[in-house]
Amino acid sequence: MPKREQELNLALESMHFGFRAMTFKPDQRLAELGLARIHHRLLYFLARHPDCSINQLLLVMRISKQYLHKPLKKMISQGYASQQADTEDRRIKRIQLTAKGKQLEYELTEAQRQRFAEIFKQTGPTAEKHWRQVMALLSEQIEF
Repeated sequence: MPKREQELNLALESMHFGFRAMTFKPDQRLAELGLARIHHRLLYFLARHPDCSINQLLLVMRISKQYLHKPLKKMISQGYASQQADTEDRRIKRIQLTAKGKQLEYELTEAQRQRFAEIFKQTGPTAEKHWRQVMALLSEQIEF
């Protein structure tokens, strides 16, 4: 195997194991509640886009309506989110986190923020800057 291919494989493995490490604690908590990683993603984006419409949420998360439907329905039925018709256009549904949803989102995401803070403190601002650049480039190049 060529050296460059080996290096790229190491990068892929690092991404895999790094992602697993970042999601381990939140995934454990979600499992206790009968929820999955998609529910954390929904909580996270709804916390940052309060009162967004379903279509806006689909665009922000870059997912399909079919992928969103079942997890969102579960979050609403379990009291983590609520959905109301828009005041100007009743066909548009607005979604927001409840106090229970905000609390869970904070708990799950704070564990990840703390992990990033520790890692970035160890690696320094230059490493953090480069990591952000790599992630931004990866995100821009998503093909659907």
